[in-house]
Amino acid sequence: MHATELFTPAERGVALEVIDSYLEHPGRDYTALGAFTRREDLTGFLCYGPTPCTDGTWDLYWIAVSGEARGRGIGTLLLEEMERRLVDQHARLVLIETSSRADYAPTRAFYERRGYRIVARVPDFYAPGDDRLIFARTIHGV
Repeated sequence: MHATELFTPAERGVALEVIDSYLEHPGRDYTALGAFTRREDLTGFLCYGPTPCTDGTWDLYWIAVSGEARGRGIGTLLLEEMERRLVDQHARLVLIETSSRADYAPTRAFYERRGYRIVARVPDFYAPGDDRLIFARTIHGV
């Protein structure tokens, strides 16, 4: 988490709480996937879970790849593995929310290259001038 400079200290804290929740009760609220080097160093992770009160909708809560490992396909592999598992779970829709800040442009482009589309924008959600963008993708037959 510390190698991902986009996250604020507060966001890192929330992500670590989610991971702790998963480790204490695997599969109850969240599922986490990790990518490791041959030396067993964590180089990327992803966390997702079902959206409460929906039929087949899931949220991607966190995806992060360490700076030195970006551009090597790790994020794509994590996302594809999540989607494969969700097809097995009979999921139909994945939602991802992210920031509209300029430094998140590569993140948004990553989602768009993988078939996710912006379906909603909440102006000034995170802070003045920092909108909440919601991406979605239907995953039937992925």
